[in-house]
Amino acid sequence: MDFRTTVERAQRLKRLHADHKPLVLPTVWDVWSARTAAAAGFPALTIGSHPLADSRGAEDQEGQTFEEVLAAVRPIIAAVDVPVSVDLESGYGQKPADLVAGLIEAGGVGLNIEDTVHSEGGRVRSTQEHASYVAGLRAAADDAGVPVWVNGRTDLFVHAEKPSAVLDEVIERLRAMERAGADSVYPVRIQDDDELLAAVTAAVAVPVNTTAHPVNHDLERFRRLGVGRITYGPLLQFALTDAMKDMLKPWAPSS
Repeated sequence: MDFRTTVERAQRLKRLHADHKPLVLPTVWDVWSARTAAAAGFPALTIGSHPLADSRGAEDQEGQTFEEVLAAVRPIIAAVDVPVSVDLESGYGQKPADLVAGLIEAGGVGLNIEDTVHSEGGRVRSTQEHASYVAGLRAAADDAGVPVWVNGRTDLFVHAEKPSAVLDEVIERLRAMERAGADSVYPVRIQDDDELLAAVTAAVAVPVNTTAHPVNHDLERFRRLGVGRITYGPLLQFALTDAMKDMLKPWAPSS
């Protein structure tokens, strides 16, 4: 993809976040799923690390190298005419500038970056460390001349025994990422908790991303709670897996 097209798509993704509250980006994993979602009318997509890994027989949590991920997402991005964001997990051990350079070369115009460092035993970055990494991504994108959308993710709720007990720490981390240049923030694993969702959406000025199930969740509920961006994580792929099993079961040989 040429540089001019990449810049245009990045600018379009930014406008879409402003125009749609919330913006729903179906999480895809191959050319077929990307083309299907785009044909259904969605103006932007995201590639999820978990479904991408499953589609390639790899493990999630950086079970692929950065080079392998780029090789996998390049044809997906090229197959559609809409902006595509890519889940880059915790960065595959790359410096922010190298991560952004690889993403742009592949035609991606947005990214997720999480604070669980899988390449280092699953440790969690400190608030300042993660904010510094986000700031590095922002600076690299600015230097490259592409307004890459940075979705700063935190897994603090995931790692907590009682999610509500870490709310203050999560808010501190979300605000630190916002100050560092994150365009949106993503506190995962609270999609079913109205109280926590309302608290985090009220705490920051940038859109808050939540995971949603394409069948079991209600778009209006997320809008009412102030959610600004919705992705499916692996849940769309899981739902299609269940549907495929149900379709195929009557045709399977009986034991």
